[in-house]
Amino acid sequence: MKNLELLTDLYQLTMMQGYLQHGYGDKEAVFDLYFRTIPNEGGYAIAAGLEQVVEYIENLHFTEEDIDYLKGLNLFDAQFLKALSDFRFTGDIDAIPEGTPVFPYEPLVRVKAPIFEAQLVETTLLNLVNFETLIATKAFRVITATGGGSVAEFGLRRAQGPDAGVLGARAAFIGGCQSTSNLLAGQRYGIPVSGTQAHSWIQCFPSEIEAFRAYAKSFPDQCLLLVDTYNVLKSGVPNAIKVGHELEAEGHHFLGIRIDSGDLTYLSRESRRMLDEAGLYDAKIVGSNDLDEHTIWAIRAQGAPIDAWGVGTHLITSKDTPALGGVYKLCAEGKDGVFEPRLKVSENISKITNPGIKKVVRFYDRRGKAMADLIALEDEQFEAPLTIFDPVQTWKKKTLTHFTTKELLKPIFRKGKCVYDLPPLQEIQDYTRKEMDTLWDEVKRLTYPHKYIVDLSSKLYDLKQELLHKISLEVNEVEDSCK
Repeated sequence: MKNLELLTDLYQLTMMQGYLQHGYGDKEAVFDLYFRTIPNEGGYAIAAGLEQVVEYIENLHFTEEDIDYLKGLNLFDAQFLKALSDFRFTGDIDAIPEGTPVFPYEPLVRVKAPIFEAQLVETTLLNLVNFETLIATKAFRVITATGGGSVAEFGLRRAQGPDAGVLGARAAFIGGCQSTSNLLAGQRYGIPVSGTQAHSWIQCFPSEIEAFRAYAKSFPDQCLLLVDTYNVLKSGVPNAIKVGHELEAEGHHFLGIRIDSGDLTYLSRESRRMLDEAGLYDAKIVGSNDLDEHTIWAIRAQGAPIDAWGVGTHLITSKDTPALGGVYKLCAEGKDGVFEPRLKVSENISKITNPGIKKVVRFYDRRGKAMADLIALEDEQFEAPLTIFDPVQTWKKKTLTHFTTKELLKPIFRKGKCVYDLPPLQEIQDYTRKEMDTLWDEVKRLTYPHKYIVDLSSKLYDLKQELLHKISLEVNEVEDSCK
């Protein structure tokens, strides 16, 4: 992820110049990156995109070409352009590791830096984290619907551009997909690649059986045949059985068939019966055709004997929720390491921010199941028994008597230097599976999931109320002075 310094909104640079002009360039600031609503009406999200954040920060600088372009806009003065020419990120970044289940209002990334630097990275961090978190979450939902079955991601042709196709494939792998059709993603991230033939291959030959035999000859040990070009049950499967027997007679293993249209439940049942009656018990059935988690769940509930799934458009675009509404909000500012909490107020309760430098603590019961998360101030420690409460419906309380804890935010950058070892992608996928196993199945339910508890610590709640009261008094004073 190189040369992304101008992948930002114009107003980031206008604010940065303003900070310099008004003597605020050295002011230190802390920003939280978080989301307010779980995508897909689900019970969780899965953090992703951190590797790209690290690459972006490490490569962040402005070239002469960048400076010439900005100069040509006739918006920026020489002092500001010189500051950009010398720009390097010097701050601290903490983040929740990729593959961790996360919930609304929890800081996924926390940036502590001179505000001149912290302001610049906002747009790109949101772009990277929002998208990959969204797709990793969607992928895990699809995997859940299959009952842990094998899923191939092949949405590249429907992705919103090349970057979305490649990074989406990466995020889908984090969420549990076993392979991708995307060769560039395979090369770049080491994701296993998969694919056979399209309908055009079948149509190109004089007959379906000739097309099947030609493919089997070219790839005798990787022969999975697409059987719905003409008629699945009257033509495709019978011809696939003939080729399967021919391969087996030559000492090869016939992989199976793929059905890409029609009623997948009925067609897969009949195909399984025909394959078994022909003695091809090990031949697999792959289902595709504009699938999402809800369709897959319904097909499986009807007893479809589908062994693996190909999922494209709905996965790579997260079609039902095409954007994660992540935000990047100032929560503290100061100088020389001394910070004052800051709060943004809104008539919309969900948009009132949580002030101060915070951490996220996850509480586990004796079985290792996650019970609740607490958003707390950085210096807080917790011992049992601990009573937590809903920050909005404060009468909803829960006392935790036996627990272990884990702080989710990990150091990524310190003074501009990366201090975090990026794990291999396969390790991230394994970590995702392990972390998602700590959630109760009710939280992972595809529809009407149980709401996981995310509360504010008492200390953070009191600070927030204190600042709200103070701001209310100041606003009233301004209103009175205008009368």
